[in-house]
Amino acid sequence: MSEGIMSKAATMEIPISSNGVSATLNEDESLEQEAWQFMVVGYSVLSEVCLSSEQFGFNFGIMLALEGIMPSGARDGPLSQSGSGSALTSEELSRGLAVEKFDLVKKWGINTYKCTKQLISERFGRGSRTVDLELETQIELLRDTKRKYEGVLQLARSMTAHFYNLVQTQRALGDAFSDLSQKSPELQEEFGYNAETQKLLCKNGETLLGAVNFFVSSINTLINKTMEDTLMTVKQYETARLEYDAYRADLEELSLGPRDAVTLCRIEIAQQNFQTHRTKYEKLRGDVTIKLRFLQENKVKVMHKQLLLFHNAISSYFAGNQQHLEASLQQFHIKLSSAASDKPSWLEEQ
Repeated sequence: MSEGIMSKAATMEIPISSNGVSATLNEDESLEQEAWQFMVVGYSVLSEVCLSSEQFGFNFGIMLALEGIMPSGARDGPLSQSGSGSALTSEELSRGLAVEKFDLVKKWGINTYKCTKQLISERFGRGSRTVDLELETQIELLRDTKRKYEGVLQLARSMTAHFYNLVQTQRALGDAFSDLSQKSPELQEEFGYNAETQKLLCKNGETLLGAVNFFVSSINTLINKTMEDTLMTVKQYETARLEYDAYRADLEELSLGPRDAVTLCRIEIAQQNFQTHRTKYEKLRGDVTIKLRFLQENKVKVMHKQLLLFHNAISSYFAGNQQHLEASLQQFHIKLSSAASDKPSWLEEQ
């Protein structure tokens, strides 16, 4: 029946315009109108028959494709046709492209239907799913680790913002003390001591900010690039697993039915689809396993370095050990931008 429909749709002519004169169409309009006509014929016939799983996917795909394939003038009036020889060549080409689009939409619709059916069956406990306990445990552990690292990253950024404000306040306070030491001769010494103290704290604070910013940048890269790349592969693996189970269930369903000629042909096709998705599933499962192992090794190396830096920098700053603080940054090859306090004075610039 479907062969008859395709033959009818592929050979039917584009009707002439209402005044009886053939309109001139460019190649794109001809392609869109042929595709639209082809879809409408298939859809109108399919809507009259009982839908099997493949027919449902076919029909479902067509319905979603109508809006994208239907040309702008298809709803307004009849289609027109060019009578030239070049128009015939364009018509044949447009038919071939329309059939190709039709096949792609059909395959997509069938695949979407099968996967949706499998997903609903799993959610309601009626369908079986392939489970790799060890791999799924590692994936869940990765997602939990990523959530916790995101919490650490958020707190570290908040700390950086607050500490930056503190350093800027110390800088302003030091400038104020320095100015008052020059304008208050009776308190010049006291204001001078406080100005020097605040400037030193500001300098050490900027050094600590460099270490903390390096820590934040490294954790952000680990979370949003390294971990996210692995999770993208995990999503592809989970999609492949769903498709694999969907086509496995379809093959099992067909195997339980009658063994006539039509069914045997459908079983053979289902077997080929099943093997294709099985190969894809096993490949992605191997990719995920490898990426998880490399991610674990990389995470340990990165966090060992960053946690050591964070500890040394924080402890050195609050202990007032300026030399050890600077040595910590040199150990990790961290270069600080020139601080505002290191800029030459107005008199030196003249």
